[in-house]
Amino acid sequence: MSKQALLIDYEFCSDCHTCEVACKMEHGFPEGDANGIKVYEVGPWHIEGDKWQLVYMPVPTDMCDLCADRTAKGKLPACVHSCYTGCMTYGTVEELQPQMEKKTRQALFVPEQ
Repeated sequence: MSKQALLIDYEFCSDCHTCEVACKMEHGFPEGDANGIKVYEVGPWHIEGDKWQLVYMPVPTDMCDLCADRTAKGKLPACVHSCYTGCMTYGTVEELQPQMEKKTRQALFVPEQ
């Protein structure tokens, strides 16, 4: 059986934290940092000339189960469903692998299931 995964194109994450809110609401996690996904800021720092480093990186935590209850019903994980930039894609590792070859600013997360 193929492992399910999230492909995150962090070039387009806008730091809206909607994925975090959707996860917290879906799973009823308590107030605070406990969550299935967390958005981290990388930068800003100056590289050279007018070039700067600043990206936002959504990272699934060990609490992420890829919304097993939702996906069992044919729905997308809450974070993917709620992401208005569309920077997250859900599927099998085999389905997502070809997409990774198209761009460099992506990360494939395969949470333990």
